[in-house]
Amino acid sequence: MTPPPPPSAERPLVLLAQPLFPEFAAALAGRFRFALAADADAADTAEGKVLLVGLKPVTDEHLAGFPALELVVGISVGVDHVDLAACRCRGLSVTNAGAAFAVDSADYAVGLVLAVFRRVAAAEAYVRGGRWSADGDYPLTSKVSGKRVGIVGLGNIGSRVARRLAAFGCAVSYHSRSPKPSSPYKFVPALLDLAAASDVLVLSCALTDETKHMVNREVMEALGKDGVLINVGRGGLVDEPELVRCLRDGVLGGAGLDVYANEPAVPPELFGMDNVVLSDHRAVITPESIRGALEVVTANLDAFFSGRPLVSPVQL
Repeated sequence: MTPPPPPSAERPLVLLAQPLFPEFAAALAGRFRFALAADADAADTAEGKVLLVGLKPVTDEHLAGFPALELVVGISVGVDHVDLAACRCRGLSVTNAGAAFAVDSADYAVGLVLAVFRRVAAAEAYVRGGRWSADGDYPLTSKVSGKRVGIVGLGNIGSRVARRLAAFGCAVSYHSRSPKPSSPYKFVPALLDLAAASDVLVLSCALTDETKHMVNREVMEALGKDGVLINVGRGGLVDEPELVRCLRDGVLGGAGLDVYANEPAVPPELFGMDNVVLSDHRAVITPESIRGALEVVTANLDAFFSGRPLVSPVQL
């Protein structure tokens, strides 16, 4: 028989940067004691060693209010919304969701590749609008098999995208901070060279000061009028106004976008483009991936409070 949870006063305190998602609240309620950071009383403020963060920005000002803080626990893979420099200066550890979302993100990226090259969304709208019988067949589209694929960021997500598209007979190359010795794919040191040698560029890297707007007009021009850009990373990786111009002017062939620079705002110019597939930051989220993220978060909390190594630490 499962033992009853300990009384609330005996459970470890976890401060919350924002209210828990329902799935997290239901699973963690009996394990830990929670207090919203914004509403924490003096005792909780002084005691709190762990801050659990969602997707809202976490600044140095937030961190400064908790003198005992030692750990920031993220529920997402990307932690660009957390002031990592402030965490480093304060000697805090940071964790993320590890590989919890990698499988679903990779699946989704491949789905976007297929959807853009085969114009799945536009063709479906064509049929739903009654145009097949009225105007004849939808125009032919380009195959995916055999395409040259460039992946930016060969981490948990990018490596899975590579394996999936390699199974389509695609030639895969990648760009990252450094070569991956165990990778069977070609490493390209310069992003511009990768774009020039690719039919489709898949972005799956983290957003940092170094990667912000790494896909600029020059990169899009190198990818070319038949090239496709897929972004399941972060919107800030791309110079969004230039992306709109390149798509509008035929400099770039198409795009599959799950992330944007100023979510939930999406450039309205994209709405009428048949060569663009849009979604609302859905790539990572399925019931299965949420359960996986919950397991990682719980493992990190258990590790911290029992003095064991963290499961998914972020390098600061």
